[in-house]
Amino acid sequence: MTDREVKKPTAHELMELHAGALFTYDRNMRLQTINEPWPGETAAPRFFLGRTIEGTSVCRFRHDVPEELVRQLEDLGADEPKVTDFRTKPKHFATYMNLLQGITFTTGPCFEIPGEAVPSMQVMEITRGNMEGLMHGGFEWLASEIDFAQPCVALLYENRAVSVCRSVRITPWAHEAGLETLDEFRGRGYAAAVAAGWAKEVRRAGAVPLYSTWSDNLASQRVAGKLGLFYYGVNFTIV
Repeated sequence: MTDREVKKPTAHELMELHAGALFTYDRNMRLQTINEPWPGETAAPRFFLGRTIEGTSVCRFRHDVPEELVRQLEDLGADEPKVTDFRTKPKHFATYMNLLQGITFTTGPCFEIPGEAVPSMQVMEITRGNMEGLMHGGFEWLASEIDFAQPCVALLYENRAVSVCRSVRITPWAHEAGLETLDEFRGRGYAAAVAAGWAKEVRRAGAVPLYSTWSDNLASQRVAGKLGLFYYGVNFTIV
């Protein structure tokens, strides 16, 4: 099969890739930690629900959620309708929160960066070997992550990185984008350019480039709009 004949993942398959990239799992496919590529561990949420535009759902549960409760949540997840507006809460939102005695939740849209996306400006890959002198003025912190968050792509302004997209959740099958632009350089299209450049490198490595954000992050949603990203669903977690 040639590259042109590779079957495009369905929305449900993309949501499975998304859930796989976000967390680490035990042998029973229960959530353990956030899948951060750099050293350190952050506990995973107790419940993950990924609703898709196809009307299917992906449910994941932390290792300490009781089996009886898992079965209840799975039944509710299977009853979620097709999602269109990512601002709409899950059909069974109140029941999820009640069952898990939840106080804090997160939600936001999920996208795939298509293969047709190309940088509209010149960008460059950043590694430990070439980053010296480029990270001053705002991206000094990236030195502690650069060996783990690869690929990493930056846009330079006057020989200084001002917008960066890197892999912040990584599996052999999919990478999740981490996108940062310095405040004074926002609104110039730089973020869209580095995201497209990063996606190109992820695909070159044989993985699917995914982009997700929070429902109230309007800047990230504008980047998705500029790039024409494929919207496949909404994630929802209860911590």
